Amino acid sequence: MRITGSEEETKALIDVARMMLLAARTAPKGKGIDDLESMILTGNEKDVVAKELRKMSNAPDDHWTRDAKNVEDCAVLVLIGLKGPKALGTQCGACGYENCSQMLKAGRKEGHFFAGPTCIIKALDMGIALGSAVKTAQIHNVDNRIFFRAGAAAYGLNLMPDSTIIIGIPLAVTGKNIFFDR
Repeated sequence: MRITGSEEETKALIDVARMMLLAARTAPKGKGIDDLESMILTGNEKDVVAKELRKMSNAPDDHWTRDAKNVEDCAVLVLIGLKGPKALGTQCGACGYENCSQMLKAGRKEGHFFAGPTCIIKALDMGIALGSAVKTAQIHNVDNRIFFRAGAAAYGLNLMPDSTIIIGIPLAVTGKNIFFDR
């Protein structure tokens, strides 16, 4: 039997993506309350996000088009979403409301790319989870980068209906990191 390196690399990328989901899930959360959801996209499902990114583009040379090409060229796209609006009851006002009950009473409001309001503690939880996920990819020598725009495209496609914010993390194994020297 012959198994090519590229076949095994794709399998390994999916395994690393699964470990990234575990790292995001087990990352510390405020009061231990987990309001994250996650998803792995490959093949045609991933390419739908790239097509949506191209639709969101304003010009052929803008960052949306650049990121669409990166999503097309990667093998796996990890999505991490934050379910909201939810609050931890800290009454800090960072969400723009006087207290958590006012924020929750306001309900979900659609913004330009995502929905709000967002509890700052929940946003920090998401950031820590994203850091844990990309750290996991890095430990396994997988090229990756956090993509706000890929998340916005996934949000526009309603891939995670409970999430008010989604961030994408494309994964690739190439001789040169396609996400940085662009």
